[in-house]
Amino acid sequence: MKQVNQKNISSDPKGLIVAGLGGGSGKSVVAVGLAACLAARQFKVYPFKKGPDYIDAGWLQLAALRPCYNLDPYLMSTEALLESFRRRSASAEICLIEGNRGLYDGVDVSGSFSTAELSRRLSLPVLLVVDCTKTTRTVAAMVLGCLMLEPDVAICGVVLNRIGTSRHEAIVRQAIEKYTSVPVLGAVRRMKQDIFPMRHLGVTPFQEYEGAEEAVSTLAEIAADSLDVARIMEVMEPVHPPAQITELTSSAGEVRIGILRDAAFQFYYPENLAALEKAGAELVEINSLTATELPDIHGLYIGGGFPETNAHLLAANVSFRRSVKEMAEQGLPIYAECGGLIYLGERMIIEGREFPLVGIFPVSFTLEKKPQAHGYTRLKAGSNPFYPEGTEIKGHEFRYSRIENWPGTGDDLALTMIRGVGFSEKKDGLVNKNVLALYTHVHAIGTPEWAPALVGSARRFKTGSRYHSSEGPRK
Repeated sequence: MKQVNQKNISSDPKGLIVAGLGGGSGKSVVAVGLAACLAARQFKVYPFKKGPDYIDAGWLQLAALRPCYNLDPYLMSTEALLESFRRRSASAEICLIEGNRGLYDGVDVSGSFSTAELSRRLSLPVLLVVDCTKTTRTVAAMVLGCLMLEPDVAICGVVLNRIGTSRHEAIVRQAIEKYTSVPVLGAVRRMKQDIFPMRHLGVTPFQEYEGAEEAVSTLAEIAADSLDVARIMEVMEPVHPPAQITELTSSAGEVRIGILRDAAFQFYYPENLAALEKAGAELVEINSLTATELPDIHGLYIGGGFPETNAHLLAANVSFRRSVKEMAEQGLPIYAECGGLIYLGERMIIEGREFPLVGIFPVSFTLEKKPQAHGYTRLKAGSNPFYPEGTEIKGHEFRYSRIENWPGTGDDLALTMIRGVGFSEKKDGLVNKNVLALYTHVHAIGTPEWAPALVGSARRFKTGSRYHSSEGPRK
């Protein structure tokens, strides 16, 4: 294979999208491996993840040694998505975007908001990863179908995944070359075990896996040995950022907003944290597993994660849980999503064991083996501490937790689900004083009202204006 070095690429950024025929096709193996391989060769690789996923984005971040940003055609307008991509890619040499689900899978039969649609919006080609398990010539039929379904989607190459033998690879390659015009740019052999650590909820976040760096290093070696990296770089297309991009400016840290960030709470979009800083927040990272109490802060943001895998440690940290509840009683603005919502409940019940939590809300949660809600959401705000009534919010939900016991009704929840499951009775959003806890995750680019609202609430708390949700958000 052709050697790859810095001379093989121009100073202008180039990129492509790594897509698959469906979930589990191997696109993460290829995307993470390719990012790590190129980063090891000193290329400035800027990774992106299509859709709202946090875990794949984390692995891409570890591979590229740079933050991974999400591009979501459902959550973001076309203009906001393009502006974010161009801003983030302006300093790149290579932009690598990992798709989600199958190439043409969207929210409806037309494939709205699919990876293919993202390819068109960004004018970038697709490197298609195909699972070749127990198939040969049929792989060519699948590739041909992808070419014919939407001919304006530029499929620049195919990577064969889970190849069994050299003979298997040869037959599939010949079939694709005979029946399609798409080059085969790599073949990854079937592995005896998954490189990515798996558990009941899917891929384990890299933050929880001690062998994460070794896994990424292994994927980089697989990419170097199995992919025609030089040809892949040749089929990349230029990224065209605007001639001038105005730098984002942040206000001085007027208020301090705490972020629970540890093994239990990991799901934070980089754009959300940047939006809080831009709105005037100094961010203070807090470890809920080891800190004895909340530091001097004016607001608290608790993202999603896996509190169930750390329930014993969360429960054991009695003083910290007590501190969170006491500050909530004093009117501290708290915004909690999914895992954060669970943490603010009364308890989690896991395999018959009860783990006490913060207790702001009288809710008991349990964990199921199948998802209880999964997909995009759309909500309309009622009375709550952060969003003006009537605000429509787009987000997503993905949870295995179930409400075991809650004395409330849908009338007690602050947001109405236009799309999605929510907390109960097609509603979401538990409210207690200046605390809003909901299952829906939001992205700051898609919900630009979010960060200014949280910072504004923190600013009022700092100045002693301890309003409550019954008064509604203030400007």
